[in-house]
Amino acid sequence: MFELKPLPREGIEVALEKVERYRLLGEPWEAESICRDVLAVDPENQEALRELIGAIAQQIGSGIGGDVSEAVRLVGRLRSDFDREYYAGIIQERRAKELLAHGTLGVGPAVYDLLLKAMEYYEKAQALSHQGDDSALLRWNTCARIIMQHNLKAAPGPPSGKRRDG
Repeated sequence: MFELKPLPREGIEVALEKVERYRLLGEPWEAESICRDVLAVDPENQEALRELIGAIAQQIGSGIGGDVSEAVRLVGRLRSDFDREYYAGIIQERRAKELLAHGTLGVGPAVYDLLLKAMEYYEKAQALSHQGDDSALLRWNTCARIIMQHNLKAAPGPPSGKRRDG
């Protein structure tokens, strides 16, 4: 196999600029690779962790990456309570969008549940956000619009109240 070439510590800032560019170009795998290079040099680099989670989430369902369990583990390494809630929401939202885009007939309740979970994370993140940072609010609204646009509902449950066993 190959031995990866280490990123010089002084190259971290420029490398992280490239991460954003690759993600905007729709090339999350390249962004993921760069984040891994940064984290190999600086394992606690919070920007690299956030971008890596975003790049992994962007790949969910792509067939080339998008390991949800790894993204969830990485969320636990984020230091900020806001970041942990916000990025947990991003993962759930991305899972919902992927299921909606590529799922089969009848996936509506599962998509609804994932979006609702994302919205719960975003509400917690919004409560922790700095004044003027409405990113969690904006993501919450996106989830709500998806639910309304696709008329998504929760799975039907048993009737409330009366038991029917006798």
